Amino acid sequence: MNRLQFRPMRIIEVLGALTFLVVATITVLTIAPNAIRSASGASPADWTSAESGPIGPSDRDFLIKVRQAGLWEIPTGQQAQERAGSQRVKEVGLMLASDHVKLDEQVRALAAKLRVRLPSTPNSDQQGWMAELSQLSGEEYDKVFADRLRAAHGKVFAAVALVRAGTKNDEIRAFAQVAVDVVMKHMTLLESTGRVDYAALPTPPPPSPIPSK
Repeated sequence: MNRLQFRPMRIIEVLGALTFLVVATITVLTIAPNAIRSASGASPADWTSAESGPIGPSDRDFLIKVRQAGLWEIPTGQQAQERAGSQRVKEVGLMLASDHVKLDEQVRALAAKLRVRLPSTPNSDQQGWMAELSQLSGEEYDKVFADRLRAAHGKVFAAVALVRAGTKNDEIRAFAQVAVDVVMKHMTLLESTGRVDYAALPTPPPPSPIPSK
C-alpha cells in the first residue's frame, strides 16, 4: 500500500518542480529580457553584424563623436577668419575646418554603410562653446578658441584611441586610425598658436600599478 502511494506522489512533486522552473524562466524573460549581458556590460541586442565585423556601442559612439566634432569645428574654423586677431589662429582655424569637411564626408559614408544614425546638431557643450566664441573677437577670441578646441581634442583623442585599440570591426579600426591622426595633428596645430593654457587642461590619470613578478 505504501509503495503504491509513493510513485504518484513522486511524479506530482517532479511535475510541480518543472512547472515552477518554466514559470520562473518566463517571468525573468518577461520582466528583464536584456538581463543577460556580456562581460563588457552590453547586451547581445546592443551589437549588430556587418561584413567587416561586429559593431558595438563604443563603435557607434565613436562615429557620433566624429560627426559632432565636425558640426562645431567646421563653422568655428570658418568663424575664426572673421573674429580672430592672430593670423596664426586664422590659419589653424582654416586647416581644422578643411580637415573636418573631409572627415565628415568619410564618417557619413561609413555610418550609412554600417547603418549607424548620426546627429545633425552639435551637442550641448559644443553649442555653448560656439555661443561663447560668437561674443568674442581679437586676442580674447584667440585665447578661448585655442583653449576650448585643445581641451575638446584631448577628450576626443582618448575616446578614439580606446576604440582604435579594442574595436572588433575592420572598417571602424581603419577609420579610427585616420581619426587618431587627425586629432593628433589638430592638437599640435592648436598648440602652435601659443594661446593654449596648459594649466587648465585635465591632469592625466595616475599610472597603473606595476604588476609584481
